[in-house]
Amino acid sequence: MDVAVIGAGPAGLMAAEVLASGGARVTIYDRMPSVGRKFLMAGRGGLNLTHSEPLPQFLAHYREAEPHLRAAIEAFPPNALRAWSDGLGQPTFVGSSGRVFPEAMKASPLLRAWLQRLDQLGVRISLRHRWTGWSASGELQFDAAEGAVSIKPDATVIALGGASWPRLGADGSWADIFAAHGIAVSSLRSANSGFLVGWSDLFRDRFEGEPLKGVELSFGGQSVRGEMTITRGGIEGGAVYALSAPLREAILATGEAKLSIALRPDISRADLTKRLSAARKKQSLSTFLRKQAALSPAAIGLLQEAIIAFDLLPSAMSPDQLASFINAVPVRLTGVAAIDRAISTAGGIPFNEIDAHYMLRKIPGVFVAGEMLDWEAPTGGYLLQACFATGVAAGKGALDYLKR
Repeated sequence: MDVAVIGAGPAGLMAAEVLASGGARVTIYDRMPSVGRKFLMAGRGGLNLTHSEPLPQFLAHYREAEPHLRAAIEAFPPNALRAWSDGLGQPTFVGSSGRVFPEAMKASPLLRAWLQRLDQLGVRISLRHRWTGWSASGELQFDAAEGAVSIKPDATVIALGGASWPRLGADGSWADIFAAHGIAVSSLRSANSGFLVGWSDLFRDRFEGEPLKGVELSFGGQSVRGEMTITRGGIEGGAVYALSAPLREAILATGEAKLSIALRPDISRADLTKRLSAARKKQSLSTFLRKQAALSPAAIGLLQEAIIAFDLLPSAMSPDQLASFINAVPVRLTGVAAIDRAISTAGGIPFNEIDAHYMLRKIPGVFVAGEMLDWEAPTGGYLLQACFATGVAAGKGALDYLKR
């Protein structure tokens, strides 16, 4: 049983492990000179493998894709992923937010141990092999350093990721190949991305790179507490990413989205009003807000930017109105940050193009997994969990196909 796995990210490597453990002869093909590049990038700030919350709440983060991903994640849930990591000598722990990390916090020790296991299972890895599609007779075709390469395995698992961070290997070029074979592909879009804001030059130059901590972002009836960062072109950060799907869809539909930001969500309106009722005397507005509302310079700058953008007069605001404004600062988002800097992508192959075993209905013997499929999830461990779980599902599906 010869199986080709195309793509050496988490989904592809996991499919390869499942296949090799089941007795298949597996070769992994990847266009990059080394494996797991985006996986290593994900671990730079601490590798968030999964999340510890109960499975029903966990699955809800996949939104409309939840019914399609449920079986794969239930078959390989967060606890199974943690046990798998522990089996590679990389025990995990649960952080204060419920997120799960390997104790080493980095991706590199886990990846090294994983590659050693794959080597022991007999998995071969062919790097610098860019997949270009199928020949007329159904052979897989690659551009390699030695020239064109054609192979015809007994089954194929393709896990080429989305289109974010193309320099790390996922450039979305596979979409045209699939479309040419009659397989529907939803347009790839930025997910867990930043957004564009028309900052003034003064605000942009002074506060680029500054964080806003402990804020609460609200849009479309959803609210998220966390941290965001001012960028030269707009905003980014964990709290922003958690709302990226509805914000993106609103911008695509109407050209803009108005985000509401609470700068001091931990203080009640009544308490904030009382603080702002103190005599201002000769203090500047910035000094007054810093002392009475404990706002950071970046928060005060954002507040003033919104006052100017929406033609408001702070001198005409009562303490109650100013308190309300501080915890509902409107920011007009005018666009979505470029997909090549997004953490992940939405869109891809719809689930109705695959069967319950992750095999393409129109190309028997070809399975797909990971971010190529049309789903998205916020950061917090949900992205990697679904990549691992669909990799397991595709690997098992390919084994079942080969046995049939």
